[in-house]
Amino acid sequence: MCRRRGDALVASHPRPLSSAGASNRTASSPATVLLSATTSSSSGSLSSLSTLRASLPDPPTLFPLPEISAAVSSPLSNRLSSSSTSWRCSLRSRDAVIFQHPFLGDPDDLPARLATVCKSHHKSLVRLLGASLSSNHVYLVYDFAPGTSLSACLRNPRNPEFTPLSSWISRMQIAADFAQGLDYIHHHAARGGSVHNRIKSSAVIVSETSFSAKICHFGAAFLAGEIRPDSSSKMRRSDSRSVRIDGTIGYLAPEVIAGNCVTRKSDVFAFGVVLLELISGEEPLKYKLGAGRERGYECVSLIETAREAVGSVGWEDDVTEERIVKVRRWVDRRLKDSFPVEVAEKMTVLALRCVEGEAAKRPGMSWVEGKISQLFLESKAWSERFRAPADISASFAPR
Repeated sequence: MCRRRGDALVASHPRPLSSAGASNRTASSPATVLLSATTSSSSGSLSSLSTLRASLPDPPTLFPLPEISAAVSSPLSNRLSSSSTSWRCSLRSRDAVIFQHPFLGDPDDLPARLATVCKSHHKSLVRLLGASLSSNHVYLVYDFAPGTSLSACLRNPRNPEFTPLSSWISRMQIAADFAQGLDYIHHHAARGGSVHNRIKSSAVIVSETSFSAKICHFGAAFLAGEIRPDSSSKMRRSDSRSVRIDGTIGYLAPEVIAGNCVTRKSDVFAFGVVLLELISGEEPLKYKLGAGRERGYECVSLIETAREAVGSVGWEDDVTEERIVKVRRWVDRRLKDSFPVEVAEKMTVLALRCVEGEAAKRPGMSWVEGKISQLFLESKAWSERFRAPADISASFAPR
């Protein structure tokens, strides 16, 4: 005799054992609750379970090198324009991006390091799927994140006057997501905190719909053996003399250039530079033709132009009218003066605190993330206050 669908589902989910014994088997037993929940919202439960399963991190995978080579050389793969050593391809039926890095560590340490990094999971981080190792290179496989890099959103060489980030709220959303992701890396990722060491605007992916931000390349420096954790939770150079810490001029903190240890404060420095880019739309270093008889090129630093606009001020200092005018001129003109000037001034001061020359003077990411969240709420309140009314209609009919 065929059983009903609800009976079959109840039979397939046995009731858990209870210390109270049979006295708990009343009309409100787990079977009855399960039956009513199943018959009322079975499709919704299955959908939520599948969504939860998709959001969980996958176990780390050590891909065989021939599989990586086949995926990279496939006709369906394409080399990313931003780098000559990265490819977007299909790997085990997943849309993935593969990055090639010189390997400077111990091959025996790679499985343990990979397992540590893959346990990190945050909505503002691009998910690491696995890695593969050759004789002198490591191939890191990341989940493909649809969108465009922040640097491309801010500076389009084909159309410099256009940017998809034409509203202040979109930029504050990116700053908030970026700060949350980096704060997670510093204090919660990889068993108590880690260092990114590749922070720059091209390493932040902006989604095309919600303008949310995701940080790329997390774990790359750690897995490539460029840096190693020590007992003080800092990240130091490997013992090999051939080690060269990758970085982009304009984002490197002074202590990194001097060859000292790479810490979370060096990430904070690079984060501050990206914040200044987000506010002004300019690149960290720009070369322009100088004036005078000897018309050579001079380097213009974004940090210095921000300091000229804000001056020597602190977070709690009163905002003067003169400083407001300078900040308004310094902020990206493509925002068309449609932004809260006092919030923009506070964001600029916050970014300048992050790029202090001495690492000890820079704040931690938890404090920075809290301030940005506060300024994001102020920006949303400003946006609601100055938003065009939607309940007004106009009629051209004769009166």
